[in-house]
Order: sequence, then structure tokens, then C-alpha cells
Amino acid sequence: MSFESLGLSHNIIHSVKKLGYLKPFPIQEQAVPVILQGKDLMGIAQTGSGKTACFVMPILEKLQNAEVKKDRNVQVLILVPTRELAIQIDEVFRAFTDNLKREVRTMAVYGGVSINPQMKGMFGVEILIATPGRLLDLIDHNALSISGIQHLVIDEADKMFQLGFGEEMDKLFAMMPVAKQTTLFSATLNDKVAEMKERLSINPTIIEIKKEEIEIDNIEQLAYHVSPENKGPFLRYLIKEKKVEKALIFVSSTRSADNLVEKLKKNKIKAVAIHSQKSQGARRNNLEEFKVNGAQILVATDLIGRGIHIESLPCVINYELPRSPLDYIHRIGRTGRAGEKGTAISILTDDELQHFRVIQKKMGKKVTLQRTEDINLHGY
Repeated sequence: MSFESLGLSHNIIHSVKKLGYLKPFPIQEQAVPVILQGKDLMGIAQTGSGKTACFVMPILEKLQNAEVKKDRNVQVLILVPTRELAIQIDEVFRAFTDNLKREVRTMAVYGGVSINPQMKGMFGVEILIATPGRLLDLIDHNALSISGIQHLVIDEADKMFQLGFGEEMDKLFAMMPVAKQTTLFSATLNDKVAEMKERLSINPTIIEIKKEEIEIDNIEQLAYHVSPENKGPFLRYLIKEKKVEKALIFVSSTRSADNLVEKLKKNKIKAVAIHSQKSQGARRNNLEEFKVNGAQILVATDLIGRGIHIESLPCVINYELPRSPLDYIHRIGRTGRAGEKGTAISILTDDELQHFRVIQKKMGKKVTLQRTEDINLHGY
């Protein structure tokens, strides 16, 4: 199945192709037509299955043809459990907006930062990605209204309850109109998520995507424990002393990608980056530079990294861990393909150790953590 067959316009498909995606993920094949038709949907899928684009593409498809509204009435509300997910989804929306018929304004709001810039920036926002607590704070300050939303998306619904957001969500649901389109995504369909589905949805289409199996037996996995200040020096030590000829390095944000490339270049390591904030031409040129013209390192975010194919890639490095175990599998699965051997390296600080334990448990494979205190990193 192609993206054209999903009912998407040329504008959206152009953005999809720019990001390097060749065909839809299974959940996109099933979910996008349902959302485009305005029907309610309950999707049961793991993080990393391609579910974010399931709602991003049809939402933008509809809004690019709608009248621009310059007020504080949000049209589309996406509720998420964590700041990291809010930022990630906002980045996906921005990556798809390059070729729309008109500008569509998106914004991510979350706690842990000053509320004032969020209040000032709310006017004219059409798509709001929010954590429940910060959204309630903004509503209390009269920064926006959700009384007229047309589409509600709740991502990682099961995690919402795990993190104790049930009461906040009840307050928010009471402020929303009954007549709206609802899209829910959850890794599991437990009792609380099922109750939410019954409360918010009208005859929803239910889609369940089974966990994807990726072969990782040919991949040697290594993990190194470093202090935060030694993360960069240790990466450069690995590249130079272990004679890494080619490596795809994953980071968690566009800013991290650009910063890492800059530091590698300062240390005479030829590196390029691809991410959603770079133009199609820049991404194409940088990928070609890595594949053909001698760039040693390609730095990528998960969003863009999922859409590229590199033959005979010997090494993948997790400079920053992904949000989900499935994303970790997708990352390291870039190497060790077609019967070849590959190496996957994770560079971990104290803050990442617990998450890496979760990844190992989900993966069903233990990776020995190697210490680095005795390595002399002076000059790296």
C-alpha cells in the first residue's frame, strides 16, 4: 500500500517523501483513512510503531483546508503524559508542515518551565500538544479555551493513568464539547483505558498492531557507563581509538544533533546531521555525504532515522537513549542486516541506567555495562 492510497493530498505526501518514508507503517494503513473520515478510533500499539504520524497526517490534511482562526480557541488538542513526548510530537507536526496550503500553528506546553511564554504564545494556536497539569494551569489563567475543540487525541493513554493523571483528565473532559472526534492510542487496553474509550468515543474503530519482530542476533551490543562531562570525550575516544570507520549516531533532539556535529567537527571528525529542521536538499546532501563522499559519522533523530536506509552499516551508537524499548530495537536494527555482523554501542550516564535496564528487560537480552573510569580521556 502507498501513501497515495490512504486518501492524503499531494501536499502531505510531498512532506512524507521529503522525510524519506517509502510506504506506510501497518498502523498508518489502517488508521489514517478512519481519521480522515472523521470517525473515532482506538489504536492499541507500542511506541515506535509509527502511530504519531497516524494522527499528524490526517489532522494537517483537514486543517490546511480550514479557515484560519486567530483567537485562543484551540481546534485540536493532543494530551500526552510527559514533557518529552509533547516535544517529540510537536517536532513531528513541524516536520510535516513545510508544504501545506497555509501555515498551521502548533505548540507544545508542559510543566517544569515558566508558564508566561506559553501564555503569550497561545494566541492563534490551532494544534496544542499538552500535559494535563500544565493545560489546566493555562486554562485557569484564561490563556485558552478547549470548549470548542473539534478533535481530541490522547496518546499513551495507559501511561496517563500510571502517572496519576486521572483526576486532571476528568476536569479537562468536563470542559470539552460532546460533539468532537476522538482518537486514543495506548500500548494496552486495560480497564481504565477501556472506560475512557467508552466515555469519550462513539462507535470507535479499534485497531490493534502486534509487536514487530526485528532480528538482532547478528548485533554485538555494548554499553559504557560515563559521567555526564565525559560523554562527549568518550564518544570521540571510541571513534578515534577503536577506529570506527562509519557510524550512525542517534540523539533525542534536533538541537542535540547539531551540537554533537559541531563538537565532532572541532575534533577533526567528519560528521553530518539529518533531522526535521533541515531542508530536504540538506538532508539529501548530508546522507549522500555519509554514504558516498567520506563523512565518517551521521547523526540523526529517531523521526528522520526511521525513514533512511543505509546498506552494510557497521555500527550504531546511542549517544542518547530513545524513549521506548521498541525505538531502541529499531535503532540498533539498522546494523547487522542481511546476514552481516553489526555493533550497537550505548553511552550511558547515571540518569539513563534505569531506563536502559527497562530496555534490556523488554528486549529479553542482558548487555554487560562496562566501566570507563580508568580510560584516559585527556585530549579528547
